[in-house]
Amino acid sequence: MSMNGRHQPIHITPHITPIANPYRQYGRCISLLAGFLFCLSCSSSDPIDGSGNGTGSPNGNSGDPQGTPRFTYRLVNTFPHDVNAFTQGLVFWDGFMYEGTGLNGRSSLRRVELETGEVLEERALDDRYFGEGIALVAERIIQLTLRSNIGFIYDRDSFSLQGDVSYQTPGWGLAYDGSRLIMSDGSTQLYFRDPADFRLLSQVEVRIDQTPLDNLNELEFIKGEVFANIWQTALIARISPESGQVLGLVDLAGLLTPQERSRADVLNGIAYDAEDDRLFVTGKLWPWLFEIELVPIP
Repeated sequence: MSMNGRHQPIHITPHITPIANPYRQYGRCISLLAGFLFCLSCSSSDPIDGSGNGTGSPNGNSGDPQGTPRFTYRLVNTFPHDVNAFTQGLVFWDGFMYEGTGLNGRSSLRRVELETGEVLEERALDDRYFGEGIALVAERIIQLTLRSNIGFIYDRDSFSLQGDVSYQTPGWGLAYDGSRLIMSDGSTQLYFRDPADFRLLSQVEVRIDQTPLDNLNELEFIKGEVFANIWQTALIARISPESGQVLGLVDLAGLLTPQERSRADVLNGIAYDAEDDRLFVTGKLWPWLFEIELVPIP
């Protein structure tokens, strides 16, 4: 707790070293840890073996002494993923993956065949834009940009540009709960926006117990909860959209082998197939997209 009695945001110590940090120039700061410390270690989780089978560590180092429920994973399937895709947004719909990628000069919106990883359709962003999260709203796809305060609206099928939206914060993650868009900006806040005109409806601070949690990144709405990648970690936070309280933490350390991890960037990308109840995750410049099942840690 700070000298003025207010809780400082939690920053969870990264266990993955990014190949590059494109956000440093945009002012993403690392908050001081207060209240308690999460310690993550790649070595605490078993890597996936050569056959593509494996699970996360059942007792990794990233435990929460305050009692937040913890989850590991069971690997169900492994699919190819473009190692040049700096994944910023991920959505599953009608058998295909829709992916938003980042980096200036490399940002795009893609339709990808799940089983092969083949890019079936791609629309590049202008080089001045750093692409970020995406969300599917009926027949439209909305894609954020990092610091340009503009998002683009595309036709879901043709990828033709239909319009744009504006916002005052950085753009990180985006999800849709069926009635509202949910947006993150790397802070402790989740923003709820009207999908018709992108106006701000409300916002909530995300907390573990009473301590704010920042660096919320890519988002997905799953069974009434917001799943959020925590930037530069192997963790996903399961968040109540009503209260902002973290309902659980999912530890995905060990999905990549050490060799794969050395050539990749951080975990980022969550997609959900509601029809068949399938959960997918990947990362920036990762060679694989994984289908997983969550396993509670006793």
